[in-house]
Amino acid sequence: MERVIVSMQDPDVGMKMRNQRLLITVIPHAMTGRDIVDWLIQKFSITEEEALHIGNLLVKYGYIYPLKEPRNLCLKQDETPYRFQTPYYWTSTRWPASELDYAIYLAKKNIRKQGELIEYEKECYNALHKRINHTWDFVVMQAREQLRASKQRRKADRIVLECQEQAYWLINRPPPGVMDIMEQGPERRNVANTRVQLVSGQNIEHNRRGLGRNRVKSSICLESFVKYFEQYQDHDPIMQGCLPSNPWITDDIMYWNMNSETVAMPTKLRVERWSFGFMELLNDPLGRKELLTYLEKEFSAENLCFWQACEDVRHGEASKIAAKVDEVYQQFLAPGATRWVNIDSKTMEKTLEGIKHPHRFVLDDAQMHIYFLMKKDSYPRYLKSDLYKNLLARAIVPQETKKSVFPFMRRQRHSSPSPALVTQTAEDNGKAQASAAKANPGTASQM
Repeated sequence: MERVIVSMQDPDVGMKMRNQRLLITVIPHAMTGRDIVDWLIQKFSITEEEALHIGNLLVKYGYIYPLKEPRNLCLKQDETPYRFQTPYYWTSTRWPASELDYAIYLAKKNIRKQGELIEYEKECYNALHKRINHTWDFVVMQAREQLRASKQRRKADRIVLECQEQAYWLINRPPPGVMDIMEQGPERRNVANTRVQLVSGQNIEHNRRGLGRNRVKSSICLESFVKYFEQYQDHDPIMQGCLPSNPWITDDIMYWNMNSETVAMPTKLRVERWSFGFMELLNDPLGRKELLTYLEKEFSAENLCFWQACEDVRHGEASKIAAKVDEVYQQFLAPGATRWVNIDSKTMEKTLEGIKHPHRFVLDDAQMHIYFLMKKDSYPRYLKSDLYKNLLARAIVPQETKKSVFPFMRRQRHSSPSPALVTQTAEDNGKAQASAAKANPGTASQM
């Protein structure tokens, strides 16, 4: 279509432009609908019906716009005046029709017509006013500046510019019930493509997962982050330093020895960390050992042993998975097993069905069931037990053996005073000395 428009504007073989009268205003470089149809018939050797159809397409896509009835984007085969659209508004330029530009256009039209907008334009105007209310002062300012600039042009130029802009927005923001030309064509999404996308199984599944996703307010997330960092602040070796010394900047390895897996007595920070969460306790080998000692007294040690066996299956060698799964079944799940664990019937049926074809994650459901059972029952009771409290009381508190090197370690350095405060102090001292000199002139002369 753009090649046709370029041919129509060719000064040698194109259409002959002439002035067209619109009421009492003369519009330059215009042509009539009859001239357009005749030129298409002569240029492409087509019928009158085909030429009228091509002309209608040129008008609907905004390459030609009417002057007499600017809201009616169709070609009339009579003396109705038309003009070529400037290339700035062509659809191929893909100029983004943003909400801000449309708001400026509606505000300008509202000021010019003193609020007499069409019904759907009023709805768009009110919706944009609510949506971009934070920039509405800028919208009104731009609209008034453009109106002030247009008043300095001739009346014919003002009519042409208004018709150009109106034709552009009729294409990019069509009225309700009018087909959107911008959504037709192979490179744009049309009605058929949209329908195919809606019934696509992948998109349906993606949308279903999106609807089921939990959403939390940002304020709640920030509060949880703050609580987390406040809780772990004393246990951060970078922010609070290491005791008895920092092994990253010294040759002392006492820090590693005191926090090893096989240490006889853990540090107090390490034992306190077990109370932060159940996984903190399970991730520490010494914590698992202490929990196992407590569960043996409670006659429920098989739960922790089953959880450890499932972890061994998940992270073990691939060649030994089948043997390990069978060993776990015989020890914990089989009828009459020596360390049988209590699992609900639904989870047990699913696990027994998966054991027929063993893989790394076949015991996940049973492991998760036992995990939540320990987390909700055994773990809180362990934190309240005398075993944990006595261990916390007997835990080691290392003493610092070397002065911290970095300023963000344990000991806070006194910051130097601000230059502004130093200047203010010097001025105050100077004034005090001057007042003292006035009061005791003899002493001042001696000084």
